[in-house]
Amino acid sequence: MSEMITADLVDLDLSADTKEAAARALAERMVALGRVTDLEGFLADVAAREAQMPTGLDGGIGIPHCRSEHVTEPTLAFGRSAAGIDFGAADGPADLIFLIAAPAGADDAHLTILSSLARQLMNAEFTDALRSAGDAAGAAALIRGDEPEAAEAASEDSVAAPAAASAGAATGSDDTGDTGAGEERPFRIVAVTSCPTGIAHTYMAAESLENAGREAGVELVVETQGSAGFTRLDPAVIAAADGVIFAHDVPVRDKDRFAGKPTVDVGVKAGINKPAELIADVRGRAERGEVTAAGKGGTPVERAGEAGDNYGTKLRKWLMTGVSYMVPFVAAGGLLIALGFAIGGWEINKAPSVMEHFSWTQVDSWAALMFQIGGVAFGFLIPVLAGYIAYGMADRPGLVPGFVGGMISSQIAAGFLGGLVAGLLAGGVVLAIQRVRIPKALRGIMPVVVIPLISSIVVGFLMFVVVGKPIAEAQKGMTDWLSGLSGSNAILLGILLGLMMCFDLGGPVNKVAYAFATAGIAVADPSDSAMKVMAAVMAAGMVPPLGMALATTLRKKLFTPAERENGKAAWVLGASFISEGAIPFAAADPLRVIPASMAGGAVTGALSMAFGATLRAPHGGIFVVPLIGHAFLYLIAIAAGVCVTTALVVVLKSMRKAPEAVAAEAAQSDSAAPSAERKQPVAA
Repeated sequence: MSEMITADLVDLDLSADTKEAAARALAERMVALGRVTDLEGFLADVAAREAQMPTGLDGGIGIPHCRSEHVTEPTLAFGRSAAGIDFGAADGPADLIFLIAAPAGADDAHLTILSSLARQLMNAEFTDALRSAGDAAGAAALIRGDEPEAAEAASEDSVAAPAAASAGAATGSDDTGDTGAGEERPFRIVAVTSCPTGIAHTYMAAESLENAGREAGVELVVETQGSAGFTRLDPAVIAAADGVIFAHDVPVRDKDRFAGKPTVDVGVKAGINKPAELIADVRGRAERGEVTAAGKGGTPVERAGEAGDNYGTKLRKWLMTGVSYMVPFVAAGGLLIALGFAIGGWEINKAPSVMEHFSWTQVDSWAALMFQIGGVAFGFLIPVLAGYIAYGMADRPGLVPGFVGGMISSQIAAGFLGGLVAGLLAGGVVLAIQRVRIPKALRGIMPVVVIPLISSIVVGFLMFVVVGKPIAEAQKGMTDWLSGLSGSNAILLGILLGLMMCFDLGGPVNKVAYAFATAGIAVADPSDSAMKVMAAVMAAGMVPPLGMALATTLRKKLFTPAERENGKAAWVLGASFISEGAIPFAAADPLRVIPASMAGGAVTGALSMAFGATLRAPHGGIFVVPLIGHAFLYLIAIAAGVCVTTALVVVLKSMRKAPEAVAAEAAQSDSAAPSAERKQPVAA
């Protein structure tokens, strides 16, 4: 088996100025050595991993990495950049870039080596030595561990320390226990680290936490759930622990082992970048007696984000949690209502209950059934929105007061705004209750009896007596304003909604516009203006994937093979109103794809509003065209936006690609040909 890194895989003068260019430059070295079989396919896998979470780390390190079927054996390439390359780290660009390529079925021995490298990256002596390395062979030897004794010693320390801590915690020896006269035993923490690839971040977070634990004077033992498998912590070690830290981006395996302990639950990068804060946090939770049921530490938002997210970021995530759970109810209920109208006509909303009258052979009965089921689904919108906003803030204890507050909002006609406020109130009340010191004997009934009871009373009082009426008045005012829109005002609203739908392609801004539209039609008899807004939003959301699909069809040479394949899928996704179909293109080239998409979306939104197109269904794309008012003009609006997006993205990519086309094709040919035949042409 060949060495994981050689001098040929080292570039000490990496000239790339973007992370994509850096990955390509290092990947080309892997291709030249036969370690990667398909350059573009491998880079697509790297980009997909990068899209999950930036791979930049504090300290000037970038570690793009992935598992890929295009990798023949685990390989590491290293580049050193004088100017620095932005990999998304909080402290700025990276000058040390490690591209880690693992086969889809990498063996444990190589993955163990990669995990050792990841731990070494947390050693300042090791990174300083790489920055001062004078030649590629020396840098490769340093990374392999052939030369620098300091790096080797640090690696041994990083393995020995957790083992010693584990042994001490398991045996309750005098150095770590409290058996010595007058000695107070140290605070004990168990931690689990894991990341999607299980190669780099997993072990770097473990090393960072262990180092911070030694500095803080606590016993900290880490279970790394990486690609090379994992060894479960001794149950005695877990039982003796005073707190738990989960630093992970994939589900923790066998999480129930850690139930009943103060828990901090964050993303893996927080474990790398903020270990001291996590240790302080879990100690504080232990002092306050905050115990997490079933080992599920932290709220859903905390588990999905970074420690130290500011309040604005958390607020956005709380709201998006509620919206994301609400959307399936909107889609199911809205489509059922729309089908009811399509089959039974607009008078179907006056049909008697199917409980009183239903005929198996009458079309109108089936139409009434669909309409009434859809109405029931729509009835859940506000309670689900409020309940899951509270869930995002306070986990499961927030569900009961959130749903109660949301239902009250529906009853008092406070609508969508009332649901938002009810969810935030419910989550805040639960968090406040959880901060109260509770006797140990009562902790078992807190999540089942005390928290639901007290929080529901408080939220219900606030919604009925204090904030409900003003919110209902505000909701009515917004509805009246929307109903009064016409002419240039409506067109401006269409432009704004189109820009929002195409800005982040299914992200928070897109969801805000979509939630605004669906809230308007989530009533038994929506206004004409509300249905125009819904039509404009859906039309604009279809533009980005359709525009990218058309561009890949008309100008194939401007796109990579992977993008051309994505373009085929984008036809279907766009036609189905799934804006996320354009994400692969935006992730690879955001500065060209996103502006082009926004321009097309704005044109479509404006034309849809100008044409007076209406839509009662909240989803469906071209499959609900029969339910659209002024359907032909609506399709023209979509086609116009798609053409604008296609034209702009082709022009912008041509400006970038034209001077590089020949060089790029030559490089691709070189990487695909055997080294002895590199000058032979490669068939397209």
